[in-house]
Amino acid sequence: MKNNVLKGSLFIALGASSYGMLATFVKMAYQEGFSTAEVTLSQYILGFAGLLILSLLTKRKSETKPKTSGLKSIFKLILAGTSLGLTSTFYYLSVQYVPVSVAIVLLMQTVWMGVIAEMIIYKKLPGLRKILSVVIILIGTILATNLLQESVTINWIGFFWGLMAALSYTATMYSSNNIELNSPPLRRSLFMILGGFIVIALIFHSSINVHFSTGIFMRWGILLSLFGTILPPLLFTRGMPLTGMGLGLLLPL
Repeated sequence: MKNNVLKGSLFIALGASSYGMLATFVKMAYQEGFSTAEVTLSQYILGFAGLLILSLLTKRKSETKPKTSGLKSIFKLILAGTSLGLTSTFYYLSVQYVPVSVAIVLLMQTVWMGVIAEMIIYKKLPGLRKILSVVIILIGTILATNLLQESVTINWIGFFWGLMAALSYTATMYSSNNIELNSPPLRRSLFMILGGFIVIALIFHSSINVHFSTGIFMRWGILLSLFGTILPPLLFTRGMPLTGMGLGLLLPL
């Protein structure tokens, strides 16, 4: 039991570390003139392609035929994946208006959101240890980002999008811990990313044929897809069932 929790904790920590690098990459892409639509679409197009290739290679190497789930199972995963697409969209919009350190702090508000969600879903009040842990971790996050040492004027548009990203991120963690746990992590990640891609395509469809630079794919798309679309979902879907939502939400900090 302890080994499983430790293993799950490691997966989640690695996934959060990968996801935490995105804000810096996105900021650099913005400085080169790329838009939110270009950044997000390139990330999910290449990310879905990468997961699809990995899935096909895994099927060929597998000696035993994997369990196949019906369309209902696939639909659940795709629907759950919409929160991934929304998280990326809201997070990248936030980075447009606020410094990276502030965007990270806003995204990590998912800690108290997750505690509230867990309380509502499981109808159980959080213990004193969990409450104290949340407070300590949030304070540590602020200190780690040097937020108190910076002269920051909060842009309320960026603040709003940051909180929306945290809310979507909480939904992603819940999905990773509850939806179709019997399916292989790679398969779950593939369909969840497909759901995220569908949402992003709907949001940015008007930007695809207008001032869309394909240079984003080679310049930043590979890095964004690796650290934002391939590694985190694989690691979260593997780790969250082992740790549970409560611990899983605290570990990224």
